[in-house]
Amino acid sequence: MSRANEAFVEFLFRQEVPEMESGAVEIKSIAREAGRRTKLAVFSSVPGVDPVGTFVGGHGTRVQAVMNEIGDQEKIDIIPFSEDNDEFIRNALGPAEVARVEIDEEAKRAKVFVAEDQQSIAIGRAGQNVRLASKLTGYELDIETATAAAKPAEAKAPKKNIEDSLLDAVNESSDEE
Repeated sequence: MSRANEAFVEFLFRQEVPEMESGAVEIKSIAREAGRRTKLAVFSSVPGVDPVGTFVGGHGTRVQAVMNEIGDQEKIDIIPFSEDNDEFIRNALGPAEVARVEIDEEAKRAKVFVAEDQQSIAIGRAGQNVRLASKLTGYELDIETATAAAKPAEAKAPKKNIEDSLLDAVNESSDEE
């Protein structure tokens, strides 16, 4: 096993998280680009146990101990695992806010719709976030802007500031002339 292997990160967490031995929490999936970023999907079978909080530890001590071992420059994202693929994909693409997910189970592909301002967050630097999320979930993820999905929401509750109202009034008066 090399230090760049996903199993190395799991081994380090086994040293830091005693709840893994009892089976209260477990790592369901790991996606890693060594030296840059790691995403862990964690799960708890015990009601009332927060799996993410258990792996982070009080004041971040557990995750910090693992980061010190693998190198401080590598970030670790710990997300909750879900049996619901839609929810799991949404969690994996964090911190981006996902508008909707269309899953093709047969092809193991998913179209993920995000607001335009969330697209760069969902994709990540050089595609890293979507690449790791794809590896973590086992689905090939296609990120698309949700312009069609956003329009009905805007029509339902338009948010206008004073400048927009003034521009609308000017445009209406020029249309009438």
